[in-house]
Amino acid sequence: MKIALYRYLVTLTAVAIAATTGWFLYRKYVTDPWTRDSQIRANIVGIAPRVAGPIISIPVHDNQEVKAGDLLFEIDPADYKTALDSAKASVANLEANLLQKRQDLDRETELFRRSVDSKQLFQNAQNAYAEAQAELNAARANLQQSELNLDYTKVYAPVDGYLTNVNTSPGAYVHVGDQLLALVDSSSFWVAAYFKETQLVSIRPGRTVEMTLMGYHDEPFEGTIESVAWGVFVQDGSGGTSTGLLAAVNQTVDWVRLPQRFPVRIKITGKPPIPLRIGQTVTVAVTPDSLEKSPTNRSQSPLSAK
Repeated sequence: MKIALYRYLVTLTAVAIAATTGWFLYRKYVTDPWTRDSQIRANIVGIAPRVAGPIISIPVHDNQEVKAGDLLFEIDPADYKTALDSAKASVANLEANLLQKRQDLDRETELFRRSVDSKQLFQNAQNAYAEAQAELNAARANLQQSELNLDYTKVYAPVDGYLTNVNTSPGAYVHVGDQLLALVDSSSFWVAAYFKETQLVSIRPGRTVEMTLMGYHDEPFEGTIESVAWGVFVQDGSGGTSTGLLAAVNQTVDWVRLPQRFPVRIKITGKPPIPLRIGQTVTVAVTPDSLEKSPTNRSQSPLSAK
């Protein structure tokens, strides 16, 4: 009898411990969520020329780090120098024409004041001067555009960053607006962490997270939650034409109704163990509120406890 009672007590104790542990883990999963479904992201600047022509020089190479203002490539400027010279000549010619129309107007003004010429001749001189002024203004605008076009033959890096996927050579003909190079903005790296909608109750801007890169689990670095996406692309088609504008998050099991996952934007505040690259896999763990409020406990990594 005592043995049977003892066995019942052991079984009940084990069940109680398991239930308590399960409840604790569930609460921790909800209040201090974590995910391995995260990636490094950054802004990509597409480098496209503003004028067309054959490339004569590419002083950069694939995967090179560049600074804002560094020359990326140069388009043959010969045609644009010719256009600039022609625009300068046109302006000079129209300036001389305007001077002549100004002299004619002054002469007609004096003759009209003395009632020598008719009012019609005076008005014709006024109109001719206004027309010459408008033609000169248009020529000066064309000159300014020609100067800009010549400057546009040299394409410079707009931001600090890293060139990637450089696969062109001198001699290639480029068209206006065709993106030729991809420049990863080195100041824009952030983390896109995908959390289930059941976990969003604990995701709030300003909350600290701890992250590790794949292969560097012993070297965590910190981040801060900036925001949560306001929508994801609806796979059943009810999202209309929003594909490409909203994040498309694929669910992993087709026959089970899984919680949707939403992108959470995280600002990197700590120093990563290696230079960041777009697409790197990251594990993100939300720091428990108790650790956030107690700086002395920040050394206890929530990732190491998992």
